[in-house]
Amino acid sequence: MGFISRVKSIFRLFLLFGVLATVALVSAITTIRVTIHSGEEKAPSLVGLSMEDAQRRAGSMGLSLKVEDHLFSNKYPENYVASQAPQPGDSTKAGQEIHVLVSLGTPRVPVPDLVGDSVRAAQVIAVQGGLTLGDVAAVHWSGVTADGVVAQEPPPTAQPARSPAVNLLVSLGQPPPAFVCPDFMGMSVARASNQVTAAGFTVGDVKVAAPPQSNAAAAPPAGTTSPPAPAGPSGTIVSQSPAPGSKISTGTVFSFVVAP
Repeated sequence: MGFISRVKSIFRLFLLFGVLATVALVSAITTIRVTIHSGEEKAPSLVGLSMEDAQRRAGSMGLSLKVEDHLFSNKYPENYVASQAPQPGDSTKAGQEIHVLVSLGTPRVPVPDLVGDSVRAAQVIAVQGGLTLGDVAAVHWSGVTADGVVAQEPPPTAQPARSPAVNLLVSLGQPPPAFVCPDFMGMSVARASNQVTAAGFTVGDVKVAAPPQSNAAAAPPAGTTSPPAPAGPSGTIVSQSPAPGSKISTGTVFSFVVAP
C-alpha cells in the first residue's frame, strides 16, 4: 500500500504541475492579446452628426477629426458630417485622426461661365456667386491671350454646384514657335555659327574631338570594338546638339564637336 500511495502522490503532483502550466500558458496568451489589442477601438459613426457632436464623440474615444473638404449636400444640413474615413466599425486606435467631409447644406448657387475671363475676373465672379477658386493649371493655348481662362471644372450650368470650388485651365499665351533643326555636319564651325546666330539662336560649347589613337597599345581588348573616331577635315563639325531634324524652339543653344 505504501508503494501505491507514493505512486498516487507522484501522479497528483504531475497532474497539478500540468494544470499550473496550462494556466500559465493561457495567462501568457491572454496577456499578449491584451497588449496587441490595447488601445484599439471601433471607429464611431459620425456621418449625420453636427461637427460639435462629432468632435465630442470622437474625443471621448481619444480620436480627433480632420476636415478634408466641404461640399454642398441635399441630405445633410450645413456644418454636419457628410462622409468619413475610416468607416464606422473599422479598427482604429487612440490618437488616430478621422477624416471627414463637411456639408455646406443645400446647394444654392449655379456655376457661372468663366471661360474667356482673366483669372482675376474669374475669381471675383466666383466669390461674388458664393463659390471659391480651386486649382489653377496653365498651358500654352493658341488664340487665347495669357491669363485667359480656356476651360473650367465644373462647367457652367444652371444646376446648383455640388462643390464650392471651381478649377480653371488658364492660357500662357501662344505656343512658342517650333523649328526643325538644320544639319550642320561637315560644315566649318565658323559658317555654322554664323547661320545659328543669324537665325536668332545661340552657340554654346564648341569642343575639339580627341584625335584617333593609332598605336597598338591603345587597341581594344580581343573580342571588343571601339567607337569610330570622328571623321572629317580639320575644323569641320562631326557632332552637333540638338541633332539634325529634331524639334527646336526659341532659346535653343547649339553645341558642336569639330574634327581635330
